[in-house]
Amino acid sequence: MTASRESVRLRPRLWKPEGLAILLLVLAVVLVYLGSLDGAFVFDDVPAILENPTLRHPGDLAGVLAPPGDQAGTVGGRPVLNLSLAFNYALGGRQTWSYHVLNLAVHVAATLLLFGLIRRTLDRDCDRPGGTGVFSRPGNQLPWTSPWSRSDGFLIAFFASLLWAVHPLQTEAVTYVVQRAESLMGLFYLLTLYCFARHAGRETAAVAPRAASARQGAGRGIWAVLAVLACLLGMATKEVMVSAPLVVLLYDRTFVAGSMRGAWRRRRGLYLGLAATWFVLAALVASTHGRGGSAGFAAPAEVLPYVLTQCKAIVHYLRLAFWPDRLVFDYGTALVRHPGDVLPQFLFIVLLLTGAAVALRRRHGVGFLAFCFFAVLAPSSSFLPIATEPMAEHRMYLPLAAVSILVVTAVFAAMTRLTPRFAWVGFCALGVAAALCLGAATVRRNRDYRSEIALWTDTVRKAPGNPRAHNDLAEAFLAGGEPAKAAAEFVAAVQVDPDYAPAQYNLGVTLLDSGRPMEAIPHLEKALPAPRHQAELHLYLGEAFERTGQCAGAVDHYREALRLAPGNADAAFGLGNNLAAQGRYAGAVKAFRVAVAWDPNRIGIRNNLANALMFSGRVEEAIAEYREALKRDPGNVTVRENLARALGKNDPSPDVSHSTR
Repeated sequence: MTASRESVRLRPRLWKPEGLAILLLVLAVVLVYLGSLDGAFVFDDVPAILENPTLRHPGDLAGVLAPPGDQAGTVGGRPVLNLSLAFNYALGGRQTWSYHVLNLAVHVAATLLLFGLIRRTLDRDCDRPGGTGVFSRPGNQLPWTSPWSRSDGFLIAFFASLLWAVHPLQTEAVTYVVQRAESLMGLFYLLTLYCFARHAGRETAAVAPRAASARQGAGRGIWAVLAVLACLLGMATKEVMVSAPLVVLLYDRTFVAGSMRGAWRRRRGLYLGLAATWFVLAALVASTHGRGGSAGFAAPAEVLPYVLTQCKAIVHYLRLAFWPDRLVFDYGTALVRHPGDVLPQFLFIVLLLTGAAVALRRRHGVGFLAFCFFAVLAPSSSFLPIATEPMAEHRMYLPLAAVSILVVTAVFAAMTRLTPRFAWVGFCALGVAAALCLGAATVRRNRDYRSEIALWTDTVRKAPGNPRAHNDLAEAFLAGGEPAKAAAEFVAAVQVDPDYAPAQYNLGVTLLDSGRPMEAIPHLEKALPAPRHQAELHLYLGEAFERTGQCAGAVDHYREALRLAPGNADAAFGLGNNLAAQGRYAGAVKAFRVAVAWDPNRIGIRNNLANALMFSGRVEEAIAEYREALKRDPGNVTVRENLARALGKNDPSPDVSHSTR
């Protein structure tokens, strides 16, 4: 009898399904993302990581926790995200492997948290009288659902987490380094919910907190504190975390307390702590000042087009969740202008929202999942718009979990009803097949991230009407030493959208560098309305006008470049040269002296300054400048010849040699 008892007690220790499930989930995620660890830095990775000055000194914690809001927009107002990038920079500098490893670790942790959260929720539903799973509300079994055991809930949790983890729609949030903002926020979001579930323990609407606490033991308070801490970290990672306190309250109302009033009465302190994190988020958002114009509505007239675009985006995200055939890295900035263009999508979303509201009112689990889906998407789809990125697949990182849980649970319920004897076998076979298909698609998608050229080539192929994709592909070609291909893509970008200033700017600079200044001028002028790169733009226009002999135009643009960037030696030098060409030597001398002050070792500037002084009749000053230039470059033949002429004459010499650059 004793031996039999011991064997029964030891069996769970020898075979733990939880451990096996965790191992399989980790292996699955690592296998599908193993090929992404050598991926390149792309797009916003450059300003957020490579050009982010706060990462250079990871020991300066105050600086790391105050990332720039305008220069490196993706990390602005997100100190926890910036801190994680600083850790990677300290570990491997500009090498990409450590960034990808940490992104993968975040995704693995989020997967395990999702598995644990689903398990605990379904176990709670099995414990509750009348509970039949996520598809029903307490005491009301629907005719198309079937009650399940703890083993069934375990299976549902495993496959829902697995399919979510290996889905190719997640690649942008995992493989694209700087979109750690999304995955890390998702991790803290799930951690907040998981800590709350642990805090609630076995408490239900019928079981009071004190009774549940007596069964559960100590530690409920610790889990409540951890929930608030996780929520705070999420708020400091990405603004989408704003809905987390509401989702926790709704989870409590749906699966624990049974009503909003009961949830508030039992856990008022916890909810006040969660709500307090909103103040931190508000301060962080205010510190970014609109992320340099990338967030918020640029004009009131853009509100309706942005909302219409979100109707298209949400339906598109849902389609990709079920059939991820054409994943696009960058959808561009185009907005839907006419309501009729998205009328079917709008009606579909209204239908979903209506069904979600009805299910939510009845405390139905489907309503909770639908609320989570829309609540996570809402910030970037409505009141916190991203003007430079109205559509982005990484936003589905967390909402996809709601879709995965809903689909997996629905399939299991249907199979247990249709084929109760073979439900487990059929469900597992179907789940494994789906995981293999999705995992294979994820492996293929990760190959597109191996280089900027590969990624933007794929984007151009799938979204040929996106001028930004053509422009960035061209920049990748330039970086790869293929200027001819770059020029062709710049031309394609301006053909798609003649008003796309970055492409006009880049095409103009490319033409100027290739010795075609006359062709470059109209493209550079079309880029003038854009607010960025104004100083450089006027500098290039000044050079183009100078090279075509239009000195007056060159003077105007060099002067404007110098006004925008007072320390720009090139602008001052160009201004001096063109003023001298017009015979305005006094102005030329002033411009050259500014250039010398900012670049004292540049011999060409000193030479031309001395020439302008000569033509102004200030021979002694010119001789001093020639001699200073020779001190810095004794072997300069041009300066030596000019000095000899100056020493041999007391009047301006018409045959001095000038430097152009």
